Amino acid sequence: MISDKLKLDDIDRQIISLVQENPSLTHTEIATKIDRSQPTVGMRIKKLEKNGILQFQPGINFKKVDLHLATVEVKTKNPEQIMDMAKHCPFMLNAFRLSGEHNLCILLASSKLQKLDNIINYHFRNNPDVSNVSMEIVIDIAKDFILPIDFDSEDHDPTLEDGCGEKCKYKIAQAKGLV
Repeated sequence: MISDKLKLDDIDRQIISLVQENPSLTHTEIATKIDRSQPTVGMRIKKLEKNGILQFQPGINFKKVDLHLATVEVKTKNPEQIMDMAKHCPFMLNAFRLSGEHNLCILLASSKLQKLDNIINYHFRNNPDVSNVSMEIVIDIAKDFILPIDFDSEDHDPTLEDGCGEKCKYKIAQAKGLV
């Protein structure tokens, strides 16, 4: 069970469930709902945060905004390179190592589909280490889906020939020896 793996008791599970449903609940409101004291709730939330189990992350709710969200599955000989790229590229929200036919999944976002297409063509389809690329545009989301977004992506106008050009954060990180 997830609770056992994370070493959570019933009180921790209740707190996490309430916070996930309504992140703006105060410690006092949570304490009332689970019949515990406010200091107990505060200490447990602090412990859950310290252990990395509970995290409050601001971001954009992709269910409620008119932005393009894409998933890209990639089969590559060099997954570490693309994972490093995802750490720097403002269009790439996150990347995941996978088992199966594709070994990476990348989440990308932009206000313009053409920018996403150019990023995918430049970084993946033109990459000799990449043998397969599959891009899907998310057209509907069942639940609220909050992800941080890098607004610097709006300052970039990627092309098929040059990527983001001299503004490319990944190229800048490479030049500085950060990748």
